[in-house]
Amino acid sequence: MTNFKMKSMAFGLSFKQLLSSSVLAAALCAFTAPAAAQSIDEASSAQANPAESQALTVFGENNPNIRRATAIVNGKVITGTDIDQRMALLLAANDGTLAAEETKALRLQVLRNLIDETLQIQAAKANEIEVKQAEINQTYTRVANESFRQDPSAMDAYLTRIGSSPASLRQQIHGELAWQRLLGRNVTPFVNVAEEEVKDIMKRLEESKGVEEYRIGEIYLSATQENAQQVFENASRLIQQIQQGANFTGYARQFSEASTAPVGGDLGYVRLETLPAEMATAARQMQIGQLVGPVQIPGGFVIVYLIDKRQILTADPRDALLSLKQLSISFPPGVTQEQAAARAGEFANAARQIRGCGDANRVAAGLGASVVDNDQVTVRSLPSALQDTVLQMSIGESTPPFGSIEQGIRILVLCGRDDPKVNSGPTAEQLTRQLEDERINKRAQTYLRDLRRDAVISYN
Repeated sequence: MTNFKMKSMAFGLSFKQLLSSSVLAAALCAFTAPAAAQSIDEASSAQANPAESQALTVFGENNPNIRRATAIVNGKVITGTDIDQRMALLLAANDGTLAAEETKALRLQVLRNLIDETLQIQAAKANEIEVKQAEINQTYTRVANESFRQDPSAMDAYLTRIGSSPASLRQQIHGELAWQRLLGRNVTPFVNVAEEEVKDIMKRLEESKGVEEYRIGEIYLSATQENAQQVFENASRLIQQIQQGANFTGYARQFSEASTAPVGGDLGYVRLETLPAEMATAARQMQIGQLVGPVQIPGGFVIVYLIDKRQILTADPRDALLSLKQLSISFPPGVTQEQAAARAGEFANAARQIRGCGDANRVAAGLGASVVDNDQVTVRSLPSALQDTVLQMSIGESTPPFGSIEQGIRILVLCGRDDPKVNSGPTAEQLTRQLEDERINKRAQTYLRDLRRDAVISYN
């Protein structure tokens, strides 16, 4: 269940965002348990129902970890250089450094992505869908302008410097455009949403008015009794990396075994009673923006991320529009902890003396603090730790100081607040579009699965 159309790349984003949805995180997962010996007779008897076979002996070397990372996909060669350049993109976009074992796993994941990309381009060509070089160049230029605010030559130089190439990124753009157009011809026209279906959903929404819903992000990893500890440790490493700044959406796309993986693990807004009991219990106790796990549920483990929550068809106080003054102080390089604490204490004492927004500039001048006015801030756009504080404030009151030595310390003074209007819910048109997007996404997954199944792929 998702509100998002499946897109493997969003070219309207910045260069780092463009790449952050990819596969850096793939280095961490190896979920297979060691196999015990099994006789040939036992293996033969298990063929009728492979799921009943618990272990088997593999004869010969068939471990993808020992392959050289090159492949031929329906006659199209993917070279080691292709993989090296795409890996360089991912590592640079995620500011990541990997251990040797993780790098090996990442190469395998990058190879799988390149295979999918090749299949998508080939399928588009087979359907006489052409992506002109001029269109690829136009998108490349747009990415360069948004990322570097200058001509594409800066992008070219950057890609070469990090060990990638302009050709690698252009190939990625080619694959995305080809896939979108192929879906537009072979999938989108055949997705229909009945008017009665939309009316039924809108009726149920009205009947559910006031019920609390949670927007959940999930990364689900299946586990057996034999490999549960290994999967738990892998999930714990994922959590650690996400907490250190890795992209949850990108990790969910590459790791999660749930059906939400293609949309970054986004379950959309759900009621907790529809979730596994263990997952619902964890979500009920979470704050917005919090990550918890690994939570053990039937069949494996799940990492839970609370993206948002709301009450159906009810005004959300966090949609209130605020008018704020921000007072901030910074610290010079080399400042000691004691000096910073003394300066922060002075700032906090002065902040308590502020008597409304009209007094804020005077206090700021006495402290040597800078002042920024903003009258277009919603409560939900503030850091989650501040949202409840601001919701409890009256006009003219200020928040406690917050920040760090590196980023400076700030306070917010509330100058005004426009409360939100009652949420009337999606229109029939919006709901129709959402349902269409969900169905396009599901059919796109099936389409790509069929391309993989029919492909002739050989490895070197």
